[in-house]
Amino acid sequence: MMSRRTYALLAALVLASGIVLWSFVGGWYGSGPLAKDGSFIVHTGDSLSTVANGLEEQGIVASSDGFAFRARLFGGGRSIKAGEFAIPAHASASRVLSIITSDDVIRRVVTIPEGMPSIMVYDRLEAQAALTGDLAVPEEGSILPDTYAIEKGETREDVVRRMQAGMSRELKELWAKRDPDLAVKTPEEALVLASIVEKETGKGSERRIVAGLYSNRLKQGMLLQADPTIIYPITKGKPLGRRIRQSEIQAINDYNTYTMLGLPKHPICNPGKASIAAVLHPAKTDALYMVADGTGGHVFASTLAEHNENVKKWFAIRRKRGEI
Repeated sequence: MMSRRTYALLAALVLASGIVLWSFVGGWYGSGPLAKDGSFIVHTGDSLSTVANGLEEQGIVASSDGFAFRARLFGGGRSIKAGEFAIPAHASASRVLSIITSDDVIRRVVTIPEGMPSIMVYDRLEAQAALTGDLAVPEEGSILPDTYAIEKGETREDVVRRMQAGMSRELKELWAKRDPDLAVKTPEEALVLASIVEKETGKGSERRIVAGLYSNRLKQGMLLQADPTIIYPITKGKPLGRRIRQSEIQAINDYNTYTMLGLPKHPICNPGKASIAAVLHPAKTDALYMVADGTGGHVFASTLAEHNENVKKWFAIRRKRGEI
């Protein structure tokens, strides 16, 4: 029979083992030290030790060594994913590992719509608090309109470089598949004309005929007479907010196609893929004129007389609306 002393010693050992076990398990499943909801970024290529150190520095886990050891023991071989993750307050170390090995990343995006001028791209990126660093207004026409994933802490310049790389790649691919005998002779000219097409119509079904109309004018040596080219040097692409003045129609500059033959010196916005494709595959049309039709689209004409009749109809619509 065991003596009382032996029983006491065994009881002490069991108690000590329980305390050690609870400390070990509790450090994995117990409440974590993070006081309020936060986030954590895992960068591509980060090791478990690097992640563990970062978690401790941000107060998400109590011990980097303890987290790394338990993660190897209890993690089941799961791989850490790159991305930004939402971490709830007091998340256990076990919960933290589950989060950073899941696909439940915080997805941050910025969308650049077709036709957005670079000054407004600048404004949009400046408003992204997740991004860092200073930014100059990007060159007009250099940004490919699209939706872009961004990461917290990424620089605005890096985001712009990705947008510009997208435009360069897309323009190169579209140019290689262009129709023969175009009015535009270089990719740069195609981009300029596409920016006008983008601003002149918001209807996808009209893009190719608008591109065909302006291509006809270029080939025949006619003034393009595109209203958006009057507005661009005044506002840099932002809305004018009023009617165009006669003095602005007569202004001489690098953009106004009412006073200059050919294309503007630079694009007047960042055109989308569809408008660039329309310029490189314009509709075969004899149209030389267009005017609004009152429904958001345009009516086209091949003669000035026909166009003047269409203009009369447009003014009648505006008078009926009380606009003039």
